[in-house]
Amino acid sequence: MNEKDFFNEKEERKRASFVCPFCRERADYEVRWLRRTKKRELPRGANEQDRARFQKSRDYMVRIDDMVACKNIRCRRRFEIPNSQSVVFI
Repeated sequence: MNEKDFFNEKEERKRASFVCPFCRERADYEVRWLRRTKKRELPRGANEQDRARFQKSRDYMVRIDDMVACKNIRCRRRFEIPNSQSVVFI
């Protein structure tokens, strides 16, 4: 079974504050995350190995956006999201 069979997926947006490395201006950006919540029951056709994986799995979020565009009108350069986790366990 695939990992997606164990989870329900929903996209979320979270606010984060970053400093543009080019113009050094701080701004709030909306970063997209994919929330994966564990299903209530194990899908049909699962074997013992799948049952063990399902038992150990838990809810988590994965960051979708890796880059954001600066909000400064004069800069507008794209930069990578610095020092932020890409996976968060809930």
